[in-house]
Amino acid sequence: MKIVLRQDVPKVGESGTIQSVANGYARNYLIPKGMAVVATEGEIKVAEHNMKVRERKVTRQEEQLQSIADKIAGTRLEFVARAGEQGRLFGSVTSAEIAAQLAEKTGEEIDRRKIQLTDPIRTIGEHEVEIHLVGRLRPVIIVAVEAEKTEEDEAEEAEASDEAASEPEAEGSEAATSPDEE
Repeated sequence: MKIVLRQDVPKVGESGTIQSVANGYARNYLIPKGMAVVATEGEIKVAEHNMKVRERKVTRQEEQLQSIADKIAGTRLEFVARAGEQGRLFGSVTSAEIAAQLAEKTGEEIDRRKIQLTDPIRTIGEHEVEIHLVGRLRPVIIVAVEAEKTEEDEAEEAEASDEAASEPEAEGSEAATSPDEE
C-alpha cells in the first residue's frame, strides 16, 4: 500500500515522503496513529510540492551555514576527565559539553542535539564526532579525552624528574673520581 508519511517513522522514512508498506502495517498502525495517510492523487501532489519547497529551504540554509561548517570542520577539542586504569572514564563526555566547548572555541553557538554521538564518549583517546548542521552539511570535529592526573601520577612524575636531574651530577662526579684512582 502506498502512503504519505506525516511524521518521521524509524526504518520507514521521513515526513512528507511517499512510501510503500505492507497493507496491515499501514491500516492497523501508521494511519490510526496519524503517522501517515493513504497516497491519493491529491496527497501525492501535495507531498511532491512540499518536498520541492523543503529542498529549496535546505539549499538556502546550507548556503547560510557553510561558513560555520568551514570554521568548525577539523576543530580539535580537548577534555580532561577522571579515568580508571584501563582508560575508561568515570562518567562520559556528553554532547552538551562538546557544544559548550565548541561555542567557546569558535564563537558559534551549536545546538547540542545537532552533535551526533552514536554512544557517549567513555574512553580516553581521540574520537571523531559528526555535527549535523542541515541537509548534507556535516562537518567532523575531533574530541580528545585525556585522563585527569591524580596525586600519585604527579608524585611519580616529580620523582622521575628528580632522578633525571640527579643523574648528570652523579655521572660528572664518577668521571672526576675515576682519573684520580688511576
